[in-house]
Amino acid sequence: MELEKLSKTSTTRYLYEYLEDLSRAGVQDFYVAARSGRTGQNGMRKQNTQSARNAQTTGNSASAQGEQTSPPVARSASTKASPVGEVPVSVAPSKSEPFRVYEPTGDSTAPEFAERTDRLRVICADVARCARCAELASSRTQTVFGSGNPTSELVFVGEGPGADEDAQGLPFVGRSGKLLTDMIEKGMGIPRDSVFICNVVRCRPPQNRNPHPDEAAACRPFLDATLDVVRPKFICCLGSIAAKNLLGVDVPIGRLRGKVHDYRGMKVVCTYHPAYLLRNPPAKKDAWADLQLLMREMGLPTPTK
Repeated sequence: MELEKLSKTSTTRYLYEYLEDLSRAGVQDFYVAARSGRTGQNGMRKQNTQSARNAQTTGNSASAQGEQTSPPVARSASTKASPVGEVPVSVAPSKSEPFRVYEPTGDSTAPEFAERTDRLRVICADVARCARCAELASSRTQTVFGSGNPTSELVFVGEGPGADEDAQGLPFVGRSGKLLTDMIEKGMGIPRDSVFICNVVRCRPPQNRNPHPDEAAACRPFLDATLDVVRPKFICCLGSIAAKNLLGVDVPIGRLRGKVHDYRGMKVVCTYHPAYLLRNPPAKKDAWADLQLLMREMGLPTPTK
């Protein structure tokens, strides 16, 4: 009889501890403790203490990591309508990575120079935080926003960054960039710093492949926002990828060049990409004819060569 009373007393005490532990820790934590063999008050106290320590360690690590690796943020992503010049797309921080802040060239005293520079820097920061294309965001060294004069009448649009551009964060800086500089300065007779240069996509596609249609579409808001800020009168598309994406057509570059197109009131001239000209030097003659057409439209003198 005494043993039976003792047994009931022990059982009652155990159930009391069980219910107390449930109320203190919650069913899920208690279940974890029970499976590990710690179902009494002492066991649950150890479990709760360890959980608190883990939470504190995790919190401290996350805080330290956030202070050290958070990428620059120009503004919070929002679903509200954005002012003209900002990109109304959702962007999210990806891995911490460097990016070259947009630095303008040209006459800093020109009207709207400072305002356009500030707006382009906002877009540049949004480009750097963009992770819409998982493959490009994971393989890039940094994004390549664009360079040049924010008040230029002429914008050159290429297809995407190459290895040199990915490394330096600037468009057209490799062999193709040198040829483009010659086309602008020696051919057209104007400084490269007087124009604005960007690409259809702002991340280097792996192995310099052509941008996929979905990648060009994901990056299109950045191109449109850039053009909205610079507001050029003329655009020169370098290569079929740039021409087809800007104009929204599926026509070979050979049929697009040699004529003036319209895009939202801006005059567009299409020519071969400098990289193609390096591989096919005879095509430089046609590219020179395209530049002469552009120069006539811009009212620039067109020397014969």
